[in-house]
This record gives sequence, structure tokens and C-alpha cells, in this order.
Amino acid sequence: MSRITRLESLSDERLDVYARLTDHQLRARVEAQRGVLVAESRLVVDVALDAGVRPVSFLVDERQASSCAGLLDRAGDDVPAFVLPHDQMKLLTGYNVTRGFLCAMERPAPRSVEEVTAGARRAALVEDLVDVTNVGALFRSAAALGADAVVLSPRCADPLVRRAVRTSMGTVFQVPWARAERADWPRATIGGLRERGFAVYAMALEPGAVALDDPSLLASERRALVFGSEGPGLARETVEACDRPVVIPMSHDVDSLNVAACSAVAFWQLFR
Repeated sequence: MSRITRLESLSDERLDVYARLTDHQLRARVEAQRGVLVAESRLVVDVALDAGVRPVSFLVDERQASSCAGLLDRAGDDVPAFVLPHDQMKLLTGYNVTRGFLCAMERPAPRSVEEVTAGARRAALVEDLVDVTNVGALFRSAAALGADAVVLSPRCADPLVRRAVRTSMGTVFQVPWARAERADWPRATIGGLRERGFAVYAMALEPGAVALDDPSLLASERRALVFGSEGPGLARETVEACDRPVVIPMSHDVDSLNVAACSAVAFWQLFR
């Protein structure tokens, strides 16, 4: 079980990972040759542990300590659990911590696009999505609705920042994902999928785009969907690298959906 340590001061440097380091600093921090991520809530930490993500330390609201005992039991004696009073917890982090439970964990080793898509039948590609909440929501839909892999463009937001992990409900640890190399995006990345038998569809408002419920989209056994942000959408080069543009038929003159909603609808139609 984790070592329970009650802290007297918020300035304790062991708390830096939870409040005083930026996302960039967390990614660069050396812990077993990897960066660190922060997972929030017992449910998310439970999913991460099931996926083999290694804990570095825990931060627990003293009012929640007894309810967290089961999770703390899963960690080794060398993993400290820092306990703070409720008011001090919020003062340290600056937000209401979900269920009063945080865990600093080693970032999983990065994987290649080829590795995560090799055995996949359904893949989601995400271009330059910068809102971490949307990234987390897309991962949750991908996990729930049949995606086997997620590929991120080089400039896409990090799915392992705290808010993305929390919004995904831990599914960022369940769905295999990789970030494309800058030199390969988009043509080489998409071209590689097509060479491996994927039909690659760009979710884009384009002349001649096929409706999402068109039966011809189901012809290929391996399918990949490419999503961009709601404003700029997909780059012209990205659309041209895909097999076909696809749109969701809409009513009331609405021309687009938030990417989290769009991806859920598209996954349901083409990945189930």
C-alpha cells in the first residue's frame, strides 16, 4: 500500500507536480526517463492502473482518504500518498478536484502510427485540434463507439494533460494512439493507411461530399475518419489526401457540429 504522508506546508516541493509545473514542464520532467501526467478522480486513476500506467505519487483530500484506500492498496510501498485538508487542497490546485483525488503518473511510452494502426479496423485521425476538452471528448466517443486507434497530427493538443484525461474518463489509456511525424503529415500518414487497406474519409464541408449514411462508405472493411477543428476545418492538402469527403446531413441551416458531437455521430454510423 502507498505510504500515507500528511503534509504541513503547501510549499513542499513534492507538490510541485500537482500545481506549480506547466504541462510542458510535466512532459519534460524526468521520471524513469519519461514525463509525468496528472490523472484526476478515482475512476480515471483506476482505468489508468488497469492499463498498466505506473503511479509516481497520490494527492488526497483528507475527507476522501478512506474511500480511496482500495486504489492506494494497488500501489507499492514506494509510492507516497500525500494527504491535505480539504481547504488546502483547493488552495493548492486552484480548482475543485474531482472526488478529492489526484495521481501523478509516468507518461506511457510514445507509439508509432504504424504500431497503433497495424491491427486496427477503425481509426480516427485528428488534425490540429487545440481544445484539450474536445480532444478528451473525442477519445471517449472513440472508445465507446468502436475506434481501434487514434492518430494525432503534429500540432494537435496533448491528450495526456489533466483536463483531456479527465474528460476522456481515462479512455486515453485504453485506445491505442500515436502522434504523426511532422514530415509525414498529412500525405504520408494518410497514404500509409490507404496502402494498408483503409478507406480514409475526410469529415469536411466540400462540394460533392458524400452523406454519412451513404451505403457505399461501408464497402471497405478498414475505415478511417479524419476530423479537424470546427472553425478552420481540415487543410486542403489533408482533404485531397483522403479518398472522399463526407458530411453529416443537417437541418435548420446548421452547417457544422462541434468536433466532439460530429465524431460521435460519425463513429456510430461507420464504426459500429
